[in-house]
Amino acid sequence: MSRTKPKQLPLTMPHEPQYGRADFLVGEANRDATAFIDAWPDWPASVVLLIGPQGSGKTHLVNIWAAKSGAQIIDAHDLAGSDPMALVSRGAVAVEDADDPALDEQGLFHLLNAARGRGASVLITAHAIPKDWGLSLPDLISRLRAAQPAFLGPPDDELLMQVMVKLLADRQLEVDPGVLDYLLLRMERSFAAACTLVDALDRESLARGRKITRAIAAEVLNPFEDE
Repeated sequence: MSRTKPKQLPLTMPHEPQYGRADFLVGEANRDATAFIDAWPDWPASVVLLIGPQGSGKTHLVNIWAAKSGAQIIDAHDLAGSDPMALVSRGAVAVEDADDPALDEQGLFHLLNAARGRGASVLITAHAIPKDWGLSLPDLISRLRAAQPAFLGPPDDELLMQVMVKLLADRQLEVDPGVLDYLLLRMERSFAAACTLVDALDRESLARGRKITRAIAAEVLNPFEDE
């Protein structure tokens, strides 16, 4: 009898991400950057660059900071045509993914000038340091050189384990430690991948009406490894 190949699960996340401070787990990879966010408004510079790879927790920290500071959050590609004075009106603003090729350099420069005049704090996220953004506006480059960097690294094994345990517990999923070890050895090393994988495990557990075994975990993980 031939076995029916399990269908590939869509990599979607019906559960809304939780961006509260209590939901952010701290480890060696993000300890310094987290302490920096927690220290606001006692920053050594008014402009801070939060730099880290995809899935390292930049957006979560931005939301933590916005909840604390009242900052508006804007994507870098939306700066074109925006009103810099309106963006800094709350005294704090966050710009996400500033190394996006669609960044409006003039828009970011005017925002930084408006923030300086208003005495506002600016938090900018990116995957790399500004010299690797391909910037061409000298005045903007000069402004960013004066910014304070805060770095995030990819989660280490201990932190990723904590994240997986919390995500599973949030969904009341029962997974044996051996199954969790199996997943951690094979999954992408990022918070985003952990969220998406746990969501897929949740849906598979519900569909089968049983706890997640190693065999089920392997089937769920297979499309992720293919990706």
